[in-house]
Amino acid sequence: MEHLISISEYLSSEELQRIKEFSKDKETPFILISKKKIEEKYDQLTANLPFAKIYYAMKANPAEEVIRLLHKKGSNFDVATIYEMEQLLRMGISPDKMSYGNTIKKEKDIKKAYEYGVRLFVTDSLSDLKKLATNAPGSKVFFRILCESNGADWPLSRKFGAHPGQIYSLIVEAKKLGLIPYGLSFHVGSQQRDIGEWDHAIAQCKYLFDDVRHYEGIELKMINLGGGLPAKYLKPTRSIEEYSAIITRYLHEHFGDKLPEILIEPGRYIAGDAGVVVAEIVLISKKSESSQYEWVYLDIGKFGGLIETLDEAIKYPIYPENGYNGNGKKEVILAGPTCDSMDILYEHFKYELPKDIKEGDRIYILTTGAYTYTYCSVEFNGIPPVKVYIID
Repeated sequence: MEHLISISEYLSSEELQRIKEFSKDKETPFILISKKKIEEKYDQLTANLPFAKIYYAMKANPAEEVIRLLHKKGSNFDVATIYEMEQLLRMGISPDKMSYGNTIKKEKDIKKAYEYGVRLFVTDSLSDLKKLATNAPGSKVFFRILCESNGADWPLSRKFGAHPGQIYSLIVEAKKLGLIPYGLSFHVGSQQRDIGEWDHAIAQCKYLFDDVRHYEGIELKMINLGGGLPAKYLKPTRSIEEYSAIITRYLHEHFGDKLPEILIEPGRYIAGDAGVVVAEIVLISKKSESSQYEWVYLDIGKFGGLIETLDEAIKYPIYPENGYNGNGKKEVILAGPTCDSMDILYEHFKYELPKDIKEGDRIYILTTGAYTYTYCSVEFNGIPPVKVYIID
């Protein structure tokens, strides 16, 4: 069945043994992050999209060991807040390696970013554009186009971006305000399974490139492809080779042989596969004698870092530490430990665990290197944020 995984598809026998050895004296729950896997994913991306400048989305996983590794590899960084920016500065990373990639910015934070030396900003509204003109004069600005995010496990439509007509007006206004209208950006949705969504977005970029050049004499120079490249969750996706080849074809179909400067903001793709949550079963129970399914409560839940199970959107591969022993399997409902009834991980989509699994057994929640520990509550129910360990 699709919800019963083969561990070898995600971890080699050596990796699995290493996790077991590392975990045996550690109190759960915790997350293990593999630097080796981070590096592998970065190298795969640069090999397949060699013309693209990578701006790693810090929000996915801002662990300093991860940032140092990516900086050493030559990555740039997409920052969403002044706090992420200041973390990079403390680590000695130059502001010219940063893009302020959040369309929602306080005026004082724009001013501070400019004083730090950041000169690349995104926008999607007139109010934000005016703040940029006042507090970051002469900066390069790129404009985020609204995307519907069809086909994405974690859509990012509605809140960010503006329609092409509005973007056109912002480009014209940016030049009047003394900013440099530099390029366009979009985000097709996180964990995007439909590669065709890039085609539609790139086509909109070409339309705007041509129109502002023809009617306004403004030469845009850059397209930021955003994120959307997938990690390896329960439902399979195409390979990075396929994604890259098709996206490259779309770019050339619309822009010919001479491409604009291309940026890309991977987060989940680089960090997701590198993480494993090690959790413990706290309680197994039934709601009645006639209930078909048992409830399996773990010591980590939505408030401990698994918020992307909201609406069961992201389906993590889940594997019992002791494997499947041939004594049969059962479908269960998985829930977290807190006293909030929202803290249910998977109720409609059923996972299979061994029939003889018991309280105190450990399970591995795979592909949890991105958008997990950074989503943790501070101390809901007094539970501290999940521990994170970085391994080579």
